[in-house]
Amino acid sequence: MSLDLTRTAPSTPPIPRRPQLSEDVAVSIRRRIVAGALKPGSFVRIDETAAELGVSATPVREALVSLRGEGLLESVPHRGYRVVELTQQDIDDIFWLQGTIAAALAERASRRVTGEHLQQLATLNDDLRDAVTRADADAVERCEFEFHRAINKIAGGTTLAWFLLGAVKYTPTHLHASDTDWGQRAVRAHEELIEAMRRGDHRVAGELMRHQFTGAATLVRSFS
Repeated sequence: MSLDLTRTAPSTPPIPRRPQLSEDVAVSIRRRIVAGALKPGSFVRIDETAAELGVSATPVREALVSLRGEGLLESVPHRGYRVVELTQQDIDDIFWLQGTIAAALAERASRRVTGEHLQQLATLNDDLRDAVTRADADAVERCEFEFHRAINKIAGGTTLAWFLLGAVKYTPTHLHASDTDWGQRAVRAHEELIEAMRRGDHRVAGELMRHQFTGAATLVRSFS
């Protein structure tokens, strides 16, 4: 089953010029692929992409090689780099990996959390609630990221957090952020998670976090 997310594909802002741009370019192209702006089978043209992002051809070429290594692109002789199809199984696997890692971090965080941490999480969730109310997708995406980053910092699991960040690169986070119902559910889920941490219910904290990612996978499936 192929994934078509073109209805919510985000725009691609120009990238600020810096000496090393290949990773920034890779981030931009990767996001367009997972969001559906670049459809399976389409070609990523070096010159066109460089002009669109306001960079030279070199970092674009380096980024395409990197993305081929990640399995998002394939090299076609004499034609360039073509977008590989992301199946629903691919997306489900990515969300499973995210949920497994995030659940472990949430459970660990619940064993280390302090009153100050709980207040910080509540404040971040208030920020998310405000962003959802304003239907500000960019702010929702940013607030959601900050909430989960705070939990990862409390957990102290640097290695796991890096693995989680790696998995997040392959999910269309802007799609979730654009869905008001999902945003409202996320706020409520965060409230339940904070309360579980307050009670010291480590198992429930982990399961609540895992459920956030299975719910996100269900949302993506509805657009397939």
